Amino acid sequence: MPLTKAANTLTNFGGTASLTPLLGAFISDSYAGRFWTITVASIIYQIGMTCLTLSAILPQLRPPPCKGEQVCQQATAGQLAILYGSLLLGALGSGGIRPCVVAFGADQFDESNPKEATKTWKYFNWYYFVMGVSILVAVTVLVYIQDNIGWGWGLGVPTIAMFLSIITFIIGYPLYRHMDPAGSPFTRLLQVSVSAFKKRKLAMVSDPNLLYRNDELDASISVGGKLVHTPDMTFLDKAAIVTEEDIVKPGQAPNLWRLNTIHRVEELKAVIRMGPIWAAGILLITAYAQQNTFSLQQAKTMNRHLTKSFEIPAGSMTVFTMVSMLSTIALYDRVLVRIARRYTGLDRGISFLHRMGIGFMISVLATLVAGFTEVKRKEAALAHGLQDKAHAIIPISVFWLVPQYSLHGIAEAFMSIGHLEFFYDQAPESMRSTATALFWTAISVGNYMSTLLVSLVHKFSARADGSNWLPDNNLNEGKLEYFYWLITALQVVNLIYYICCAKLYTYKPIQIHGKDSESEGDAGVELASKV
Repeated sequence: MPLTKAANTLTNFGGTASLTPLLGAFISDSYAGRFWTITVASIIYQIGMTCLTLSAILPQLRPPPCKGEQVCQQATAGQLAILYGSLLLGALGSGGIRPCVVAFGADQFDESNPKEATKTWKYFNWYYFVMGVSILVAVTVLVYIQDNIGWGWGLGVPTIAMFLSIITFIIGYPLYRHMDPAGSPFTRLLQVSVSAFKKRKLAMVSDPNLLYRNDELDASISVGGKLVHTPDMTFLDKAAIVTEEDIVKPGQAPNLWRLNTIHRVEELKAVIRMGPIWAAGILLITAYAQQNTFSLQQAKTMNRHLTKSFEIPAGSMTVFTMVSMLSTIALYDRVLVRIARRYTGLDRGISFLHRMGIGFMISVLATLVAGFTEVKRKEAALAHGLQDKAHAIIPISVFWLVPQYSLHGIAEAFMSIGHLEFFYDQAPESMRSTATALFWTAISVGNYMSTLLVSLVHKFSARADGSNWLPDNNLNEGKLEYFYWLITALQVVNLIYYICCAKLYTYKPIQIHGKDSESEGDAGVELASKV
């Protein structure tokens, strides 16, 4: 494929695979539960991987390899259909796996046990660490197999590994702590919205304690504690005002399209509050996505030899991202948390909002550095008369790219894990798969934003002489550094926006079961950020 089309295909697939978790989360939270959602989704993913492997093995399912400087033969419509169909199955499978695996793991901690409830942040750190290790294996061992043995084995090995992991996961069924689905969270949010709209003309009650409460009705969605009333977004509180029309016989459930409990109203408020923080994470993913597209193309044109006989595959450059991310996670967990705990008093060291802010700042630095590295690479190409040769290897070490890859890894260790913690911690407990899906949805929108940004820059930077910031074939003739610096500027604006959102954010207050249930005073209420 042409460079920009290939880059957009990759980010579109990443975007779709990160958007489908909304569907998987809905099925999990509403009907199937996390275990069965993960199991069925894994089987769908397995079918997609098998088809992708077959497309690499069978010559009729792919175009012939490119040779030298000749124009590559593009895939036929049928070959593209097999490729896109396999990727679509993978994206659908990811939709059930991604939002449920991390939430299912966190479910194994009993929130009623204080010793277990305060350790979930450790789980998120090590979940992300193990995921990073798996990616590290992918970009080293698997990329080496793909480059030196072939794509058949390169895709076949993870296909076999996926099959074994499904078997292992299912065998563990009796060991798991299972949480029953509590009905559609989207329906509850809609019911609150409709109720508040119907009662929009009512005067607000003077005392929040007069708003409707029903512990029996909310029992299945408040196992870990009830959400208590907060003074903002009071227009939604009208959904919990009891009128004569709402009065029902004892033991009879109210019409939830007219009357909702304050717990359900606070669920909607919590989701709305998370929105601005969710949006702030999009642009970081847009910046991060360039590692797998243009940074990869940069690496292909640079000297990647470690020794005369061994050359680093271009696709393995993300190993520096993974190593820096894994090192940062380990350092954060073992050293930084203990130091920060002395000053903040928080068990997790610093709040997830502070952690995310640090990640945003480092990401700004990463794309800024990437621009200067591209200037250096093009100067080397010009100095050796290679500017017109798209596939020539420029005599400049690929290790010039290490700083930008490493900074992206450090940024991810802070921002992405903080983002994941934030969604799980601040979401209503019955919506945690959905909240985790929001994390992946931010990744989805970030990838689509990358596609849009690349397409717009490619279109509007085109000149009559054929020059372009992002050329289709020869990166040496482009202005990739301008593209990196454009992302840097956008990230600076995004950082300012995030700081404003974080300053204004209100943590959800929760009343833990077993504490004073008659009062909403300090004795019975904890901020979820402290858990």
